[in-house]
Amino acid sequence: MADRTTSSITIGADRATVMAVIADFASYPEWAGQVKSAEVLSTGADGRPETVRFVLDAGVISDTYALGYTWQDDESVHWKVVEPGRMLAELAGSYRLADTGSGTEVTYELAADLKVPMIGMIKRKAEKVIVDTALKGLKKRVEGR
Repeated sequence: MADRTTSSITIGADRATVMAVIADFASYPEWAGQVKSAEVLSTGADGRPETVRFVLDAGVISDTYALGYTWQDDESVHWKVVEPGRMLAELAGSYRLADTGSGTEVTYELAADLKVPMIGMIKRKAEKVIVDTALKGLKKRVEGR
């Protein structure tokens, strides 16, 4: 897997509230700018989404693919590609949540490998845009509730 892009943000809400927004995939097109649609294909025994199909348009990375999710209570969620798309060969990432006393620190980590050649610097910039947009969108979505 490629190098990972990581960033963090503090959100003024508890971990359970933040994780509920993360798990609400149907709402992603409203706050995660690059996600055009998200469809839950299967759920786990805990009722949380286990497999989700996405349509993504992030400029240089546009694709349809499915991710498999592993949830650790309200502490973290990890994902990886279970159905690659036309461009994405691999995509893996996580949200890790930690109490700060005045809210929740959310750390987003993402790594993508494409089927098409792309200069590493451009790919990392695309990853950074995806991560930063997702964190800012998540913060706005949670705090605006």
